[in-house]
Amino acid sequence: MADAGGMAKLRVWGSVCVVAILVLAGVALVGRWRVHRLTELDGNRAMFIRNLEQAAHQTPAIDPKTGQRATSTPYAGDLSVFEYAGRNKKLQIDRVMTLLGISKGKAVADIGAGSGWFTVRAARRVGKTGTVFAEDINPQAMEYIEARAKKEKLSNVRTVLGVPDDAKLPMGSVDAVLMLKMYHEIAVPVPFMQKLRLALRPGAKVGIIDRNGSGSGTDHGVPQAVLEREMTEAGYREVGEWDFTKADGEDYFLIFEVQR
Repeated sequence: MADAGGMAKLRVWGSVCVVAILVLAGVALVGRWRVHRLTELDGNRAMFIRNLEQAAHQTPAIDPKTGQRATSTPYAGDLSVFEYAGRNKKLQIDRVMTLLGISKGKAVADIGAGSGWFTVRAARRVGKTGTVFAEDINPQAMEYIEARAKKEKLSNVRTVLGVPDDAKLPMGSVDAVLMLKMYHEIAVPVPFMQKLRLALRPGAKVGIIDRNGSGSGTDHGVPQAVLEREMTEAGYREVGEWDFTKADGEDYFLIFEVQR
């Protein structure tokens, strides 16, 4: 009987140990699940925050005075900032001109020409039989480009002083347009682009290189989707999209033609 009693106690203790082991294992599993769940929640929270930040950049700020999307103030500082080593390579400017169909004898408009960085490159590309209209709303930029063209012996450059809502290009004068890092500065983009259509010859291409941004403060840029919507409203259709300009800090290079 004593042996039987001892065996019974052993079985009881064995059962207790098994239950204890199972409980501890369960606690460990719950602990690991909780850690995994917290990690997952932290990951989801981080993703949520990243999405909010991205959305902020994709949503242009609204100007409280006009009720329209905010646009960056046109640059009016030192024009030499546009001249930096490696820009040709980073922007792949020769590739840009090829995609825009810029070749000998063509007429090209450099909208928001600034220092004339693109103007002089386009002028060499189109040659003496071609023309480059360097447009800007800053009179100092016009003087700068005129002096630069004279110094570099580029007689095919014509400066055009525009106004915020009109580039003031001659009617039916250009085969290609490049707007390099400046679309986000246009105060009234849709009316501006509608007026620009009058200067375009049949089949003319309009290239826009810019970055995503809200347009407020120092966040220069405009979301690609917003730009595309405005261009459609202005009567254009998109015919090409590239992102190789990211090497120069620009998110997209888009080409448009007038809707027919």
